[in-house]
Amino acid sequence: MRIIKQLVLLSGVVSLSLGLGAQNSSQEGTMQLSLEQAQQIALEHNYTLQNASLDVRKAELARWESIASLLPTVAASFDYQNMCGYKMEFMQGISIPMNPSGSLGITTSLGYNGAQFVALVMSRISQEMADLTLQQNEQTLGSQVKNIYTSILVMERTVTLLDSNLANMERLERSTQETVRVGAAEQTDADKLSVQVATLRNSINSARRSLQMLYNSLSLQLGVPFDGKVELTTPLNQLVSIDDAGALVSENFDINRNYNYQLLKKSEELSQQQIMMAWMNYSPTVAIFHQYSSKTYFGKEAGMNMTPPNMVGVQLSWNIFQSGSRMAKVREAKIDHEKTLNSQQQAVDALKVQHKQLCYNLVTALDDYRIQDANLEVSQRVFNNTAEKYKYGRASSLEVTNASTELLSAQSNYIQAVMSVIQAQIELEELLNK
Repeated sequence: MRIIKQLVLLSGVVSLSLGLGAQNSSQEGTMQLSLEQAQQIALEHNYTLQNASLDVRKAELARWESIASLLPTVAASFDYQNMCGYKMEFMQGISIPMNPSGSLGITTSLGYNGAQFVALVMSRISQEMADLTLQQNEQTLGSQVKNIYTSILVMERTVTLLDSNLANMERLERSTQETVRVGAAEQTDADKLSVQVATLRNSINSARRSLQMLYNSLSLQLGVPFDGKVELTTPLNQLVSIDDAGALVSENFDINRNYNYQLLKKSEELSQQQIMMAWMNYSPTVAIFHQYSSKTYFGKEAGMNMTPPNMVGVQLSWNIFQSGSRMAKVREAKIDHEKTLNSQQQAVDALKVQHKQLCYNLVTALDDYRIQDANLEVSQRVFNNTAEKYKYGRASSLEVTNASTELLSAQSNYIQAVMSVIQAQIELEELLNK
């Protein structure tokens, strides 16, 4: 069946895309999970989110590194010298012994230029972008959990429908075999129903295997392997709300809430600071320092100490001419900023078009859901009516088989319509940052 194949493909794609690890511990019994609980567990154990959190911490450290560059630095040094008994000889027999000596130096310095302050602003913007990326990853993971959670409920609904069909067909098959045994029906009629029953059983087995794959994918997303039974407590009708979906379509698109747009705005701010950074190549560098020195001689006679204990200095350096290279960097930064603005405007237009398309997709999915819901009800009545007629010989086995096939097709189309509504709703909610 088409819906089963699509759900199997969905489970495989989700498992591979997340690449989530599993913990070694296992649990026994039954785990009851609502959608909110499943999403919360995934947020706590997802390795991708853990890496995003580490990126936020790394951005915070980078900002403190920029702040630390504005603080004074203190350096200490110590040296020991021994001239091995050497004496400085002067005229008239005067000599000065070069006794062993030790020196202690402590230097405190401050250095400032415009690039340091721009780097501080850029580090703040980078930290904000890391925070936004983390929030976006949390939103994406929540949508993925909801998608596969719903897929499990839909697959369970599929198995229930198939089981109901199988029970009806098995009753018809038994009654037909009994009719053949007494000579009131042809063996071919019973054979057709047997083939239909075998096809249904194969579809049920395939659906159950797909259901187990979806549960395995949910376990991987949660990051908590579970050997026991998992029970999903949020009902499917609560997730498929026609009223909520309709209200979502009529909601205005506030692009400022969209994470992609917020990241683009931060990128534009970052490119502006790149221009400022290029201009800072023209700014001077100011350095202030204080140096304390102490020299001690080790010996009977004190040596001549010409080292001043304290020294304060100020240094100003300024590159006056660099053959136009600095202006070229400024122009390059302006071009990059203009490119960023163009990309931002293109992304804004794309987001607006995407919003219209997702609204159209959701409206179309809702219309198709209403049609398939009515079609399923009609197909079920047709099958029940045909099966009842077949019991009294007023319908052929071919009519029963056709009615069963149509019912299976209606059920498959209904399940597909439910999945289309949920997926379209999730995509629109993610775009609106709901």
